[in-house]
Amino acid sequence: MSEVLEFKCPNCGGALQFDSDVQELKCEFCDSELSVDAVKDYNELLNNQKEDSTEWEEEPKTQWAGDEADSLDVYLCNSCGGEIIADANTSATSCPFCGNPVILSGRLSGCFKPDYVIPFKLDKNAAKSRLFEHFKGKRLLPKVFKSQAKIDEIKGVYVPFWLFNTGVEADIRYRATRVRHWMDRNYNYTETQYYSVFRAGKVAFERVPVDGSSKMPNDLMESLEPYDFSEAVDFNTAYLAGYFADKYDIDAENSKSRANQRIKQSTEDAFRNTVIGFTSVRTEHSSIRNFNGNVKYALYPVWVLNTTWNGQKYTFAMNGQTGKFVGNLPMDKAAFWKWFGLITSAVTAGAFLLLFLIGRAGGFL
Repeated sequence: MSEVLEFKCPNCGGALQFDSDVQELKCEFCDSELSVDAVKDYNELLNNQKEDSTEWEEEPKTQWAGDEADSLDVYLCNSCGGEIIADANTSATSCPFCGNPVILSGRLSGCFKPDYVIPFKLDKNAAKSRLFEHFKGKRLLPKVFKSQAKIDEIKGVYVPFWLFNTGVEADIRYRATRVRHWMDRNYNYTETQYYSVFRAGKVAFERVPVDGSSKMPNDLMESLEPYDFSEAVDFNTAYLAGYFADKYDIDAENSKSRANQRIKQSTEDAFRNTVIGFTSVRTEHSSIRNFNGNVKYALYPVWVLNTTWNGQKYTFAMNGQTGKFVGNLPMDKAAFWKWFGLITSAVTAGAFLLLFLIGRAGGFL
């Protein structure tokens, strides 16, 4: 049976036909003209383009030694279900995540041993101080919040992170344009030139962190980055003394999708930054392929602060190594509408002044 071949315009998707006058393929919809060789190469590229490949080695298999596990307890929160690891000397009175009382559940079991830990460098007083610094300069923060907000609890928690290491091979194709405008006495002209831009190469990623705790929102934990991994040490239970360590409830396998998202986005952004000199650029196809990937398990230090105001709880977090502080604050709606009114008035006044000056310049006023 004969095969019907159809060539599509890479610019608009319309059908291409060979124009004998210009000896090129021409699109009847957007009037693009392309050489036969260019269309042939483009079709071969489409037929040979690769898909994403995100393979990883198996998750860590380092287990707790018997004497290490015997020195650790697991506290169970009856409210949020959180499992919190602490050394036997830690006094646990409430959950650092939801603030409810926790009870001693039993000895540690069935949990991979961390490969690394970044020890706390900042203490509880530093966390409290950064909280009040966080209030400064917030014009829409209710004035009484600073004085009435009650700090319910400040807890130092080692948060579980899966660290993904991988090499990446990437092929990315972009559709780019250059647009030129000019005019004469009769017409305004716009010329748009279309380009296929290709980027290919290899990059390496080290220790891409993914939070292994469902109680810690990804966006909150990623906002605390970066951590300085040069200060990480091999894990030792002694670092847990006086702190909590959240037990991971999202394993490495279920964290891979988040790691792949971060790696793919970072790769595409890095390659995109090399495509310059065009009016517009959009990604047409992206192939990201991991190789030599592996996963490590680490604990990172986080101070968790819970405050209550007007019957509502607000949670803040501070990087226990660098002091970076994040958390949402309440908004004074009256102050918001006041500022909105001032800005609107200023814009309106500016518009009237501009019209007045234009009118005077044109002789209308």
